[in-house]
Amino acid sequence: MKPLDADTLLAWFDAHGRHDLPWQHPRTPYRVWISEIMLQQTQVNTVIPYFERFMQRFPDVHSLAAAAQDEVLALWSGLGYYARARNLHRAARHIVERHDGRFPTTLEAWLALPGIGRSTAGAILAQAFDQRQPILDGNVRRVLARYHTIDGWPGDRAVQDRLWQRAEAAMPHRRIADYTQAIMDLGATVCTRQPDCTRCPLAEGCRAHATGHPQAWPGRKPRKALPVRRTAMLILRDADGRILFERRPPAGIWGGLWSLPECPVNESVPRHCRERLGVCVDHLSAGATFRHTFSHFHLDIVPVHGRIDDAPALREGGTHVLSPPDEPPGGLPTPVRRLLRQP
Repeated sequence: MKPLDADTLLAWFDAHGRHDLPWQHPRTPYRVWISEIMLQQTQVNTVIPYFERFMQRFPDVHSLAAAAQDEVLALWSGLGYYARARNLHRAARHIVERHDGRFPTTLEAWLALPGIGRSTAGAILAQAFDQRQPILDGNVRRVLARYHTIDGWPGDRAVQDRLWQRAEAAMPHRRIADYTQAIMDLGATVCTRQPDCTRCPLAEGCRAHATGHPQAWPGRKPRKALPVRRTAMLILRDADGRILFERRPPAGIWGGLWSLPECPVNESVPRHCRERLGVCVDHLSAGATFRHTFSHFHLDIVPVHGRIDDAPALREGGTHVLSPPDEPPGGLPTPVRRLLRQP
C-alpha cells in the first residue's frame, strides 16, 4: 500500500497550513511540550488563551518546577483533564532535578516522564528537534485511516498497530517539524469528521474518498451507556459571606483542585456537615439539579445552599478553608465555577 505523498502535503501546508500558532514563535522544546500536553483532547482555539497565560506566568521549565501545584492548577482551571497539569508539574521537576533543566532528546527519555505517551513524545521530538518521529493523535489517525481505508476502531490494539506502521512509512526525511504540523492541520481543518474532500491535497490517492463515503472511516468506538452518579455539592457561607472550600484528594477526578464539599444525596446534610466537616449548618435549600459529563460517567449535581452557624477555626494549610467566592484558594472544577457564578 503506497504511503501518502508527504511532498504534496508539505506544499499544501506552505499555502494553507497554520503558521501563526503561539507555540510556533519561537518553537522551543519547552513551548512545544506545554502546547502538546494542553492539546491532548482539547481544540486549538480553546488552548491558545490558556497557553498564553501559562507562558506569561511560567516562561521556562525552572519557573514551572518551582511553582506550587495550587498555582499550576489555578492556571489550568477550566481546561479539564487535570491529571495533565499534575503530570506536567511533576515532569518539570523531573527535568530540572534529573536533567539539569535540559530537555531530553530521545524517545525513551521522554516516555519516562509523567504524562507522556508515544504520540506526544514523537510530536515534541519532531517539532522541537526535527527528529524523524511519527505521531498518531486523533487528527492523524483520522487522516491515515481514511487514506488507507483501515477498518476498525483506532482504540483497538491491532488497528492502532496498523496506523503506526502507516504513520512511520509516511514520514519524510526533510522538514520533519513542518510535516508533523501539516498532517495535524489537515486532520483539524480539512479531513474533519465531516471531510471537505474538495479542499484536500491528498484526495486523489485517498481510498476512502474513492468510495464516496469517506466519513465511514475511522471506525467508531463501540457505544455503551454511561453510568450516572449523583452528588450534592454544598455551598456553605459563613456570616461574612465566605464559602467553605475543600481540597480534592491528589489523585482521581479533579485531583488536587479546590472544590465544594460533597454529600451523598441520600444522607442528612446537617449530620454530614457536623460529622465530616466539623461545622453546624442551617437555612438549607436545594437548587436545580444539573449534569456534568466526564468521559466515563455522568455526574448529576444537586446544589445545596446553607449557612454555617458554627465552625471551629480551620487549620492553616488544611483541606478546608473559608474564602470569598471571587477569591477561591486555588483552581476550581468547571461545575464549581458555574455554581459560584449563579446569583
